[in-house]
Amino acid sequence: MSDSGESEGVQDAGFDDWVDAAEEGTAYYLECPDGHGSLPPRRVCPECGLTDLERVDVPETGTVETYTVTHVPTPAFEDDAPYATAIADFGPVRITGQVVGTDPDVVEDGLEVELEITVSQTTGERVIGFDPLVR
Repeated sequence: MSDSGESEGVQDAGFDDWVDAAEEGTAYYLECPDGHGSLPPRRVCPECGLTDLERVDVPETGTVETYTVTHVPTPAFEDDAPYATAIADFGPVRITGQVVGTDPDVVEDGLEVELEITVSQTTGERVIGFDPLVR
């Protein structure tokens, strides 16, 4: 097996572990002593290079910082359209995901959301999603 294949397996396993934790309601990020959050979890803080990282729970709610609504997707996601993809602020980390459980045209900056793992209608794979607290 090549080094690149092994690296990909490690990355996939880490993402799958994180998605499993999020599904169980125990999503986490890694934080260095200086308070920098890292997601996806890494062995070294991307801000300062420290390696003494602590696992910290992701806050229960976040706020949409920016979003886009896709009406004409790539063929890989045609059954999901239209859909809203957002970046939500969860304290020290920002997470990108699909807004679920509401009409994508009502998504707006400042919308309060909860992290929710959902399944893509097109691919059948688990994806990171956000469930709005107010519809």
